[in-house]
Amino acid sequence: GYISGSAWVEYKALGTVAGEPLPKGLEESARLADPIFTPATKAMTGHDENISRRQLAAQVGSDLARELEQVTLTLYRAAHAYALGRGLILADTKFEFGFHDGKLTLIDEVLTPDSSRYWDAARYKPGGTPPSYDKQYVRDFVTGSGWNKEPPAPALPADVVEGTRTRYRECYEKLVGTPLS
Repeated sequence: GYISGSAWVEYKALGTVAGEPLPKGLEESARLADPIFTPATKAMTGHDENISRRQLAAQVGSDLARELEQVTLTLYRAAHAYALGRGLILADTKFEFGFHDGKLTLIDEVLTPDSSRYWDAARYKPGGTPPSYDKQYVRDFVTGSGWNKEPPAPALPADVVEGTRTRYRECYEKLVGTPLS
């Protein structure tokens, strides 16, 4: 993957991502030598909570933790290669798992702009925040609005809604190869 978003914030502060040390001197949005597994758990309220691989193993057992990491990285690598072939970089994504009939199962949305960070491969350059086809556009508006993260969230202006719709549509059309009708 690539170091961006909350991973970049942690790296700048601690030199780690998900509690794992990374090489010194990385730039924001730089491609990592290998994608990394960054587990999180569902919070009772609010956002997911990032945890270390060690914490994950303590919660679910080392065998399941290894399986989750292996499946996650396999899925990411395949999706990254597919997206790159369509002119997009899948910088990072979130996969959610559960159990169905006792089997580990991929659940919830997968590889959408709501759960993934997509960049235009032709415009990619490390050292900043590349233009994206995901919810970062909304995040940037909300952050710039001065919202204190307490309910209620600020209303989104029509131009932010339309800009988000346009980005999501472009992402879809690049990935699928056909216009969204």
